[in-house]
Parts: sequence; structure tokens; C-alpha cells
Amino acid sequence: MFRTNADLSHPPTCPCRLHGRRRWLGAAAAVAGTTLLPAAVLAQQQEGVQGQVGRRSRFTQLVSAEQIEAAADQQYRQMLQEARQKRALAPADNPQVQRLRAIADRLIPFAPAWNGRARQWRWEVNLLGSKELNAFCMPGGKIAFYWGILQRLQLSDAEVAAIMGHEMAHALREHAREQTGKTAATRIGADVLTSLLGLGGLGQAAMGMGAQLLTLKFSREDETEADVVGLDLAARAGYNPAAAVTLWQKMMRASQGAPPEFLSTHPASSSRVQDIERTLPRVEALYQRAPKPQREWGPPAQG
Repeated sequence: MFRTNADLSHPPTCPCRLHGRRRWLGAAAAVAGTTLLPAAVLAQQQEGVQGQVGRRSRFTQLVSAEQIEAAADQQYRQMLQEARQKRALAPADNPQVQRLRAIADRLIPFAPAWNGRARQWRWEVNLLGSKELNAFCMPGGKIAFYWGILQRLQLSDAEVAAIMGHEMAHALREHAREQTGKTAATRIGADVLTSLLGLGGLGQAAMGMGAQLLTLKFSREDETEADVVGLDLAARAGYNPAAAVTLWQKMMRASQGAPPEFLSTHPASSSRVQDIERTLPRVEALYQRAPKPQREWGPPAQG
């Protein structure tokens, strides 16, 4: 190894206390240097909204993830079959289907950070030919949008990402599993919870409630959590998280007449918008740093 004159004047084998202290300090500095990079990487990983999201509810433990995902898959298949029979399932070459799937492709890579099972999910995105203002993501990554929410609200790509991120967050945080666990526990009885055999009964009850997955009403805490996690997903995917504000403003205007289906399970309010605005500074840096989409698709034509 190449040495400078200074290196030669103080051989590394020098036994004096001064040089021994220098060697110790050098070693300590080297160790400190090796810990700085992982700490910086860790800090980047902890950016965003991790600190605003608590642990999953204990009720999720009453129903296995496999069971709830299987129930969701069964219902999703049935829904697609019925839509296909009514010629209400948009084909893969539909521009809005391509748009939705392109946006999903940008969001999905960030999902496993919120739920490790997402790596195993067989994600799907479909578009249903209905005038309803609705969209959802079922457990296991089964996403559907209704034509009406894209056309009637004239959603930008970033607003679509806000909805999709929010719905994905419900699945990633296992809110349906939590609600199913609560309902199953109530139906079967609290005494069953004290026995191991009771857990099996809860699982069977959950399988029988698959038809309710689309109509579950989440708690206010679940909705707030989905908003927060959705902002994080959208920002990391390169979509302006501030679009969540304009999205919910559109939702509130749409609710002035007959409330759309989406708002029956996702109530909109001015306080919700304010909560989102308070969270935006936590994800702004993520958005600024993220690669942006190379193509802007835009909403379908009105009329």
C-alpha cells in the first residue's frame, strides 16, 4: 500500500502511548464512519408518515390473512364474472384501464413496506362500466374503479393515485380483516375467544362474510390511517400528494345532492381535508425526490 512521509515517520507498530491513543482514535473514527451510512439510510426509510401510524388492531389476529384474502378473491372473481356477463368489464386495451394499471404499477412497489404479505399478492386492477362514484381495493390487492368516478369527477392522474393509494392502504393495514374479526367475535360470542378451538370457528365465520367485504364501513381511525398511508404511497410513486385535497373537495361537492356510493363508506368533510393538509409537509420531500411519471394520461371525455 502506498504510504506518505508522515506514515513512514510514525510506523503503525510504534508502542508509545501517544501513538497508541492515535490508533485508538482512528479506529473509533472508522467505526463511527461505518455507522453513519446505515443511519442515514435508516433515516430515509423512516421518512414520511411511519410515526403517525400505530400498530394493527388485535382483532386482526382473530381471522387469518389467508382466509380473508381467499374470501376477497372469491368475491372479486364473482364480481368480474357478473360484469363480464353484462358487458360492463372494460377490456385490457381500454385507455382508462391502461391508465389505472400504469398508476398501480408505480404504487405497488412501495406496498410491502406497509405489509410484507403484499409481496405475495397477485395484484389486479379492473375498470367497471358503471356511473357510480366508487373504487376499492380488497384484501390481497384486488383493485376496481368505476367509470363514473373517473368521468364525473374528471380526476387527474394524481387524484387517481390519491384514491388508489387510500384504497390500497385499507388493504395493507388490514382494516377489512380487523372489521371482520370484530364482527365474527360478536356473532360467535366472547366466551369462544378463550379457547383455541374458537379461533377456528371465527375463521369459518369470516369465510361466510365474504359478501360483506365491499360494504364494510371502516372506523374514523381507519379512514384517517388510510389517508395518511395513501399520501405516503402516492408521494413515493411520484404523484403530487396535494391532489388528495382537490380530490376530497370534489367529493364534497358531489355529495351536495344524493351522496354517491363511495361516500357511504368514505365520508368526506372539511376536517378530513384539514387533516390531510397537516400531513402533507411530512411527505413533500418524498414527492420532490421521487421520479415522476413520464406520461400524463388524464380523465375520460365528459358526456
